[in-house]
Amino acid sequence: FSLKELHGIFPWLVESIFGSLDGIIIGWNLRCLQGRTNPTEYAVALDFLDPSGPMMKLVYKLQAEEYRYDFPVSYLPSPVKASIQEQVLPECSLYYNKVQFPSSGGLGLNLALNPFEYYMFYFAISLITQKSSPVTQHVSPSNSAYFVLVDTYLKCFLPTEGSVLPPPSSNPGGAIPSPTPRSPALPFTSYGLHHPSLLKRHIAHQPSVNADPASHEIWRSETLLQIFVEMWLHHYSLEMYQKMQSPHVKLEVLHYRLSISSKHHGSPAQSSYQALHAYQESFKPTEEHVLVVRLLVKHLHAFSNSLKPEPLSPSAHSHTASPLEEFKRVVIPRFVQEKLYIFLQHCFGHWPLDASFRAVLEMWLSYLQPWRYAPEKPPQSTEPLPRSVSEKWAAFVQENLLMYTKLFVGFLNRALRTDLGSPKNALMVFRVAKVFAQPNLAEMILKGEQLFLEPELGIPHRQHRLFINPTLGGTFFSSWPPTITDASFKVKSHVYSLEGQDFQYKQMFGAEVRNSVLKLAGVICQAQQTAKSMSDHSLETTAGLSFFSWFRFPSSEMNGSYSGNDLDEIGQDSIKKTDEYLEKALEYLCQIFKLNEAQLTQMMMKFGTAQDENGKRQLPDCIESEDGLVLTPLGRYQIINGLRRFEVQYQGDTELQPIRSYENATLVRLLFRLSSALNEKFADQMDTLCSREDFVGRFCRYHLTNPHLAQKMRCSPALRDRMGHNWGPRLSLRFLASYRTLLSLLMICFTASWFHIGPVGCTFIILVGYFLYAVIMTFFSQDWKPHEH
Repeated sequence: FSLKELHGIFPWLVESIFGSLDGIIIGWNLRCLQGRTNPTEYAVALDFLDPSGPMMKLVYKLQAEEYRYDFPVSYLPSPVKASIQEQVLPECSLYYNKVQFPSSGGLGLNLALNPFEYYMFYFAISLITQKSSPVTQHVSPSNSAYFVLVDTYLKCFLPTEGSVLPPPSSNPGGAIPSPTPRSPALPFTSYGLHHPSLLKRHIAHQPSVNADPASHEIWRSETLLQIFVEMWLHHYSLEMYQKMQSPHVKLEVLHYRLSISSKHHGSPAQSSYQALHAYQESFKPTEEHVLVVRLLVKHLHAFSNSLKPEPLSPSAHSHTASPLEEFKRVVIPRFVQEKLYIFLQHCFGHWPLDASFRAVLEMWLSYLQPWRYAPEKPPQSTEPLPRSVSEKWAAFVQENLLMYTKLFVGFLNRALRTDLGSPKNALMVFRVAKVFAQPNLAEMILKGEQLFLEPELGIPHRQHRLFINPTLGGTFFSSWPPTITDASFKVKSHVYSLEGQDFQYKQMFGAEVRNSVLKLAGVICQAQQTAKSMSDHSLETTAGLSFFSWFRFPSSEMNGSYSGNDLDEIGQDSIKKTDEYLEKALEYLCQIFKLNEAQLTQMMMKFGTAQDENGKRQLPDCIESEDGLVLTPLGRYQIINGLRRFEVQYQGDTELQPIRSYENATLVRLLFRLSSALNEKFADQMDTLCSREDFVGRFCRYHLTNPHLAQKMRCSPALRDRMGHNWGPRLSLRFLASYRTLLSLLMICFTASWFHIGPVGCTFIILVGYFLYAVIMTFFSQDWKPHEH
């Protein structure tokens, strides 16, 4: 094919691979393509889209000819789209000199992208635009072709060792001059229009024909990173968009609107209301999206930590570092920090309170621990002690203070609203506590807070957030701002650039957050007690099931009690693991915030987590009233959060309970009539027998009274008159209507037939056997007294 023909089919080919921007065309569906299920297609896709594969060769071939391709602005992330529609140039230099207005007078704005940018735009945005199909829910994202390609591109264009490989082309220089507008560009308000210091940051970043190859490799690396960050992280709410707009930009927009209000344009600017309304659509990142971002964060840490240490010899200082080394030095604070912080804030505030938050949590913890991705290996030790955080990371902690402190407070608020009795939720609390409890980390965070709270004596007046924002300033080739040596000023610059000048900082080690941690400690203790109670109940229930229970139903099934809980369904191992997670999390929290035993005891007493006299879990907090038990606000909180509950039991006549699914309805009604007739005819005789104090009396009480009604348990906030009914001794034959009992009797008769025992003999054996069982149970059972209801 000629270059002209390749140029014509390139957009169609890209759309066929990654799908259309509106999501109608799925393309190759790389997010669902896995080597385990489709090995052939998986291998072909990875080979074709490899950085040295046929597709990238086509990209570099078209790029050398300065071709441009239109990318609709309407499919960009909402903040970028709203900014461009407001005719304000976005802060990221990726969009500089690319916004084009159609000469035909249409309303659609486009970006004029070179082939490499066009390919990467489609690749990155396919993670957002392509909606997950039902099949995707059963696919492991980390094993998909898309995930592998992201990892491959990061390793190729942001290498931790060596340099970026040259383009696989006959012309490795890859000459790409700055794009020339094909049609009159729409006038835009530039951030640097009246600010010479900022104007330098908007220099066209594409190298010329004779550019240094090292500069070209930095351009590819920077372009890839900017596209990934813009497509995956540049999403936030309308309120955050308004907050992030700087005052002088708003003023320029106002001046621009006033200047065009009396002029006629072929395509008038979209109104502010329409532009802002355009991206009020709620952005809901998927778990797969978060996992890909975590992969990006981990690789950027490894990329940044691969920076060679500065030489100590004086002669070496005169040698200029390579562009790639300089890029490693600034890649995280300049390109990632701000947008990742806003992205995490959005997830912390909008993600459902369920176990899927683990993906967001691990992404956050990965960013907080750059030392995990440092090239040096930890010293081998026979004792599994946690590795202390080196002092060389103090600068990173201080320059990312809000990542540690404000997001920790956000997680604390989430943890207080989740059910910590769930193993997955308990694991998340354990993970966060373990990370923050690393030796020396809490001290670094506290030092950062102290630097931020220092008075501004000797520090110049706070400059505007755009000037001190480390993430602004577009490209590697821009002139770098002067290095700030004052540690306090660095921390203040970080906080004010992310949150604005009016931000009221909440100290992580202040009294308010400390009280929240104490409250979380109380909730952890309650969850531990809940898990222990459920574990004890499950063990008791299991122990109570014996061979003889086949002949007589356990009382809990007949009195209608409900003892179900999520912990009962996950098994004893998970209950034990939950308790271990919570115990270690509480220990780590005590280490971080220097909590003492007296404070924990006071908090446990406040929330009523102590056990009662019988060692069982207490009821929700209630007060006695004329109508029975009434819940207090604390009791309602305990029930809503699953910390305590009432042991709800059926307290009426057990003979009048609804017919169960495991009972024969006809037999239940017939046996009820028979029991009622016998009880009515022999009521006096049964009462006399149960009143005796000898063995006969105990034997009759065992069969003719209901011990569960005799026990006075505060098991439900029921009205007093419901418990005042007095049932005397009576015979109950309802257990014979159970399919389980009938099946047991049938199996015994079938077994007896093998030994040539007839129905009469079998019945006699059953009666004798049950009589012996009843005698034994009478000796070992509690001596229930009649009429004690």
